[in-house]
Amino acid sequence: MNKPTEKVKHRSSGFLRRVLKHTFSGWGAKIGLMWVGILVIAAVFAPFLANSMPLLVSLNGEISAPVFRYLSVEDIVVLIAFFVLILLFLSPLRHSIKSLLLFFLIIIVGSTIVSKQFVTVQQNVVYSDFREDLKTTNYDWVVMPPIPYAPEDYLRDSQATPLEAPLENSEYTHWMGTEENGGDVLSRMIHASRIALGIGFIATGIAMVIGVILGGLMGYFSGIVDMLGMRLVEIFESIPTLFLLLTFVAFFGRSIYIMMVIIGLTSWSGYARYIRAEFLRLRKMDFVQATIASGLPLRSILFRHMLPNGIAPLLVGLSFGVASAILAEAMLSFLGLGLVGAPSWGQMLNQAVQSSTFNWWMAVYPGGAIFLTVFAYNLMGEALRDAIDPQLAKKAGVVG
Repeated sequence: MNKPTEKVKHRSSGFLRRVLKHTFSGWGAKIGLMWVGILVIAAVFAPFLANSMPLLVSLNGEISAPVFRYLSVEDIVVLIAFFVLILLFLSPLRHSIKSLLLFFLIIIVGSTIVSKQFVTVQQNVVYSDFREDLKTTNYDWVVMPPIPYAPEDYLRDSQATPLEAPLENSEYTHWMGTEENGGDVLSRMIHASRIALGIGFIATGIAMVIGVILGGLMGYFSGIVDMLGMRLVEIFESIPTLFLLLTFVAFFGRSIYIMMVIIGLTSWSGYARYIRAEFLRLRKMDFVQATIASGLPLRSILFRHMLPNGIAPLLVGLSFGVASAILAEAMLSFLGLGLVGAPSWGQMLNQAVQSSTFNWWMAVYPGGAIFLTVFAYNLMGEALRDAIDPQLAKKAGVVG
């Protein structure tokens, strides 16, 4: 009895491998994936790539790692999530997507709870103490991060002046210059990638889940369900996301999690329209009628049989959704309403035009990062759409 099920799973996994192979066969998708991979590495290992405190020190033969004592709960959870995903990807065991997502969520929630219980958050870290300690203590050897400046280290004890151009200071090497408070731009760029990726993935994920579920129900049932659903879509489309974000920021403070939820809850209507249109087209087709006659449950009909055949138009909208979420956060930060103290690409763009002179490095590097990130998502979305589209897939040999 298990052989047909195993054969279906084998065919599904084989199709998925062929689709992914075709998606990343072109240079555009490869370049996009490469850039997003660089951002992921930068976001996950940001405390070890750009920090003012040593990674490792040796004193009288005893080795210690000062940087681990100052890791935040967010740093630990991001590291655990990254390595769990790597293990799941490399695992020879094959599980359903639902079980993998459930396991991943349990790991993330568990690690967050444990970290909050045992991790002591260090307040008001004085980075000058680390530099003074390195000068006065006779260490055997010291290993510093590649960028020896924390994003909040404004070098108040040095001769560095704010808004220095790249490599202008002979005493301190700042590859991308410094910002208005004297902080290293490259360090802040690396740490800001975590905000850009987080708000892009999570906000778009929330919007896509809501849009696919409601759009699928509207397209499958039509009639009164479709009419009520479309009125709900129109209500949410009339809500100005930017003004809603400004209102929540004014009343509840500046929180990246509130931004993610608001962007997700106000941007699902586009995905719902895509899925509704596709499901209205597919609901009368023979393979859908066959699944209904076979007595399959509704979730299997909608998300296992209809969704894979109607997801192609959603992918382009998905890539633009990630880009829109990143741009929304950058816009808030550019207006001075982003996170307080946390580095952001939009915040650095704001500093490029604040002074009387145009500071090109504060515009080129953050603006280039935003452009490349948005462009990378669009490249991968277009390539994935071409790979899944039935007509293009048959021409490329993906199907069959």
